[in-house]
Amino acid sequence: MIDIEQLDFGVAKITIKNPERRNALNGEMLEALIDTWDRLSSDDAVRVAVITGDGAAFCTGADLSQSLHTRSDIDSLVDRALLKTSYFRKPLVAAINGHCVAGGLELALAADIRITDRNAKLGFPEVKWGIIPSGGGAMKLLEQMPYAHAMDLLITGRLISGEDAAVIGLVTSACDAQEVLPVAMERAELIARNSPLAVQLTKRAALEHRSAVYADREATERELVAMMRQSGHQDEGIAAFLEKREPSYSAQGCRPNNA
Repeated sequence: MIDIEQLDFGVAKITIKNPERRNALNGEMLEALIDTWDRLSSDDAVRVAVITGDGAAFCTGADLSQSLHTRSDIDSLVDRALLKTSYFRKPLVAAINGHCVAGGLELALAADIRITDRNAKLGFPEVKWGIIPSGGGAMKLLEQMPYAHAMDLLITGRLISGEDAAVIGLVTSACDAQEVLPVAMERAELIARNSPLAVQLTKRAALEHRSAVYADREATERELVAMMRQSGHQDEGIAAFLEKREPSYSAQGCRPNNA
């Protein structure tokens, strides 16, 4: 579930709650995130939102046991829930209290400020499981950090610590686990004390053009995702993940159409 708590100073705290699965997102939770952005965006009492996870993780992405990739609306659902091609018009602070991988990190990429546990693990392991990081990872990461660091994460699938994430600019700062939420809240309160109109228009000035660029790229990315799904590699990867084994990929069908 997605829990929303209205705090002082116009701060809304969003908590991702599925701790038994390290806050992996199922279809119902993705739909709840969409409702959350719509609700908070139109609530004039909310000046800034802080998103965090319940328990020891921030979010580990999609719940692969739910076969979400078979839903006909999955691409649109992910787009809207993870703020892939659009942006939340109010400031968003991510309090990354633990592991933040795959779709969880794509959700964090939509945040304006990211505070992480220095010992958290962050990254995009999708390629290991025959999946493209298409919830915003491949589209946004190269714009938010240096190319070599971004590609290192995207095509190796390796995870890095929160401390290393701060060094390469993936997050704003890293701190001890117990300080993550307090530091994030401190930043949120600083934002909330400013002119809400000035803050929102500043964010719009920074991101309006990006949203249009992302929308243009979306059609091409969906074609690439469809190629991946048709290859059979994604089915093998998800099966291997669920069976806790190493995947076995054949070379058949892996040549891009324009190669």
